[in-house]
Amino acid sequence: MHSIEESNITETQTESNTPIQDADVTTTAPGQLRVIKRNGMLVPYSDTKISIAITKAFLAVEGSTAAVSSRVHEKVASLTQQISDTFHRRLASGGTLHIEEIQDQVELALMRTGEHKVARSYVLYREEHRQKRAALEASSAQNELHNLETTLENGERAPLDYERINNLITEACEGLQDVDPLRVQKETLKNLYDGVMQKDISASLMMTARTLVEQEPNYTFVAARFLADQLRGEALQYLALAPSATHKEMTELYPLAFTAFINKAISLELLSPELAQFDLIKLGKAIKPEQDMLFSFLSLQTLYDRYFIHSEDIRFELPQIFFMRVAMGLAINEEPNQKNERAIEFYNLLSSFDYMSSTPTLFNSGSLRPQLSSCYLTTVPDDLEGIYGAIQDNAMLSKWAGGLGNDWTPVRALGAHIKGTNGRSQGVVPFLKVVNDTAVAVNQGGKRKGAVCAYLETWHMDIEEFIELRKNTGDDRRRTHDMNTANWIPDLFMKRVFSDDDWTLFSPNEVPDLHELFGDAFEKRYTHYEKMAADGKIKLFKTISAKELWRKILSMLFETGHPWITFKDVCNIRSPQQHAGVVHSSNLCTEITLNTSPDEIAVCNLGSINLAQHLITNDDGKKVLDEKKIESTVRTAIRMLDNVIDINYYAVPQARRSNLQHRPIGLGILGFQDALYQLNTPYASPEAVEFADRSTEIISYYAIKASTELAKERGSYTSYEGSLWSKGILPIDSIKLLRQTRDEKYLDMDSNSTMDWSELRQTVQSQGMRNSNVMAIAPTATIANICGVSQSIEPTYQNLYVKSNLSGEFTVVNPYLVNALKAEGLWDNVM
Repeated sequence: MHSIEESNITETQTESNTPIQDADVTTTAPGQLRVIKRNGMLVPYSDTKISIAITKAFLAVEGSTAAVSSRVHEKVASLTQQISDTFHRRLASGGTLHIEEIQDQVELALMRTGEHKVARSYVLYREEHRQKRAALEASSAQNELHNLETTLENGERAPLDYERINNLITEACEGLQDVDPLRVQKETLKNLYDGVMQKDISASLMMTARTLVEQEPNYTFVAARFLADQLRGEALQYLALAPSATHKEMTELYPLAFTAFINKAISLELLSPELAQFDLIKLGKAIKPEQDMLFSFLSLQTLYDRYFIHSEDIRFELPQIFFMRVAMGLAINEEPNQKNERAIEFYNLLSSFDYMSSTPTLFNSGSLRPQLSSCYLTTVPDDLEGIYGAIQDNAMLSKWAGGLGNDWTPVRALGAHIKGTNGRSQGVVPFLKVVNDTAVAVNQGGKRKGAVCAYLETWHMDIEEFIELRKNTGDDRRRTHDMNTANWIPDLFMKRVFSDDDWTLFSPNEVPDLHELFGDAFEKRYTHYEKMAADGKIKLFKTISAKELWRKILSMLFETGHPWITFKDVCNIRSPQQHAGVVHSSNLCTEITLNTSPDEIAVCNLGSINLAQHLITNDDGKKVLDEKKIESTVRTAIRMLDNVIDINYYAVPQARRSNLQHRPIGLGILGFQDALYQLNTPYASPEAVEFADRSTEIISYYAIKASTELAKERGSYTSYEGSLWSKGILPIDSIKLLRQTRDEKYLDMDSNSTMDWSELRQTVQSQGMRNSNVMAIAPTATIANICGVSQSIEPTYQNLYVKSNLSGEFTVVNPYLVNALKAEGLWDNVM
């Protein structure tokens, strides 16, 4: 096979490596093109040489007949002209080209004109010679590196361990398709120099792999394995076990490191001494070093920066030890004869990414203050002491990584009378500015940003100013740029919008019971207050167009992303805990709805199933849901979540009281889009809706089943009697309650089911429920990164983008798209 590689316009393998600066580098004349060869030499650009090279390419495929074929001569002339025109157009004033650019254009021209056999042969030849050059360069580089030294951590110098670098690269690329160890080696060695620091070698390896991610997504795993090597060196040295270790060597070292880590962390008062009661040898043997190979670079870097336990900024918790530590913390209250087995069961679920606990659980499990809960919901009272008490509660809960949802509806509006001072209220907004700044100030030592969402009902007099809190214009003292806002909307308001009627705003101190009412009771009382206002019996009110207010809300939502739109009536009507109180708000990310009161701060404990891990190939070769695995995963996950409630460290007593009484948990999902990719199902399709319906029904069924089984083992939650559960009304049934209060045109939902709900319904009524709430659509932002899948039920919006978080910036590529393009032979440099 002949190609441009062998024509006179390129260097041969035996040419000297004279750099450009030593070559003939006379100034390029206007319009003149020059070619940079691989050895750095400059030669004139020549159409004739390209023509000769293309002719030889045809000869290699079609044989000697190509030399006398008029078709070939015409084709060669046409291709040469196309390529020449491309370069002269691109560099009209003259300039330099690299030999690779010319080869790329030849390849493209052959493909575009339908000469696929010639192009294919040309590409294969080009790749063959690229590999030969790489091998020669690597060999040459190796010889040069034998003379290099590296600077150790203690300042001493030692010969550069080229063999270890080579072994590390080979190990990092092992088992991964379409990654090139030679390419990683070549690019890494370019950045090494005499006296290079040991840590800079690791950084160079990682950076090399990261720059290749957008060309081949599997390089993210290569980069992660380089980071894992760095982490192993850091941890093993700190634990005085070894200066470093390869992945294969960790089979022996992981059990030793695990025991050493637990003892060291306990002695440093970073972990609870209760962890020493576990059989550390047994748990160490249960660790699976091979699970380290599952991490993407984003996932491992996130864990390294924010999750792994450290001392004096040295991370000495290895990835699988991290998962085992979390599992031990969640099993700490299990029966003594089951502790170790439960810890291993929990570990297997976490380390495989089949299920992932929420961030606070991962942060604090097994620690001296195991604050494991995700969300706290509070109602702010209408007095100064109560308001600042609520802000203090926010600070204490945020300190331990809790997300916050505050119900501000009871606080009187701007202009309302204050009896104690005979003054006028400044309304809700000034206090929200304080809440915003508190969230910024208290962020758990940089591990996680403090986060809070404020809720206000649509009839509150301050609603118009409330919806503008996230605007970038106006008085900055009345803006909250760092917190979320949500409008808690009663159905009556939406009815007024549809009918284009007026809407009346009130101050809650004059209509206090509206806060506690929903559905028909709210509607009757609200219209009664409107009549009182019309009769002059209520002084502070404002009548506006419901449709105009709705337009303002939507305009702000479009401009700022806030306020979020949440619905009061449906949350209460379908709440299983109607008998225990009113749901006044959702939480930080609007995934749960729990009742709150001045005496109760609602708590939710979250974790999510990785749906992408729960598919199986059936006998027909099609991917389908693995129902048996889902049942097993859900049973263990529900147990882990229920354990959180009893283990949890409560920063405020109202939260402890509420959590132990109602025991709500929220089992969510992540990787929904990844599952659709595996099923080859478009997100916006009827098939995707059907899959969503089926998958969530199965998860719901087994989650409720697991909770009722726990109730049989451990007893029902305290406030079970009187709940919808006790009446045999499951979440799948409560939609009927909503139908009774809403017109059919406002409720369009498929109520068909595939599971045997009647039997489960009877079991719940006879055995009870361990948890008042069981499921949630958790956002899973960071834990989805850890698992390397899409967040929650979110679609993929971009196929190639840069993700930014507290750990830095990361190139993210859609691997499913790349693999599909590879299957079609379309994934190349042009694509």
